[in-house]
Amino acid sequence: MGRAFVAGLAVVAALTGCTVQAPDDEGKRRSPVHIELPGATPSPDRTPAGGGDEPDPASPSDDDKPGAAPAPPRVLWSRGDTGRDVRELQARLRQVAWLFDGPTGTYDEPTQRAVSGFQGKRGLPRTGKTDAVTWQRLLRMTREPGRWELFLMGGQQADPPDARCRTGRVLCVDKTSRTLRWMVDGRTVSTMAVRFGSQYTPTREGVFSVYWKSRDHVSTLYDSPMPYAMFFSGGQAVHFSADFAARGYAGASHGCVNVRDEAAIAELYAQVRDGDKVVVSW
Repeated sequence: MGRAFVAGLAVVAALTGCTVQAPDDEGKRRSPVHIELPGATPSPDRTPAGGGDEPDPASPSDDDKPGAAPAPPRVLWSRGDTGRDVRELQARLRQVAWLFDGPTGTYDEPTQRAVSGFQGKRGLPRTGKTDAVTWQRLLRMTREPGRWELFLMGGQQADPPDARCRTGRVLCVDKTSRTLRWMVDGRTVSTMAVRFGSQYTPTREGVFSVYWKSRDHVSTLYDSPMPYAMFFSGGQAVHFSADFAARGYAGASHGCVNVRDEAAIAELYAQVRDGDKVVVSW
């Protein structure tokens, strides 16, 4: 084939920016000849500068590939840790009835057990360590604890009970520590978390006695269940509250002493008799 013909093909390619193929001297097709106009975008099938070892930016990394194990959540606090954050953890665990002592500010064995129980109830790995996932779940279920809950509750609960509770059979209710102690002859038999009426329907304070027990009581005034009710002052009673169990201290009663632990109040109900003393105090 003459050189003039090949040169003519090159001119056409230069003018159009396309790829042309020229037959060799034996009539066979040669490999494509790439000729590009100045400033034209490179053909997509060209090898990048530097060779063909560069990764495809769209390909997933090892961490993104299907089947890769996700990284475990970061552990925030665990056994032996101390400080204000641990104190807040304990205060929030008290709000959802997984911890009944403290706060102490020390991540001790009871705190570890409480965290493990909280995790298991919600389908999380029961490590007993407070990781980021556990902490976020607890935050959604509780409210910001105040100074009283963080620093005074534990000390108040450890204080001796009201002097009026130290003799006989007594339901000793302390509004400061938000606890109910069942006491017999000065000995504490059981303790449970309680909540009270709002400022518009306050729980009365003073010394009373249980005058009526009603196992499956339903309030005729508010049309709400009051299981294990032990009435001590008018329509006010100590009883189990499903709302307290679900919402914690975010709610309030209409004056009754609410208990959130159904198993505990059931056991208490079986022990208390008509005529037993009830002391409600700050």
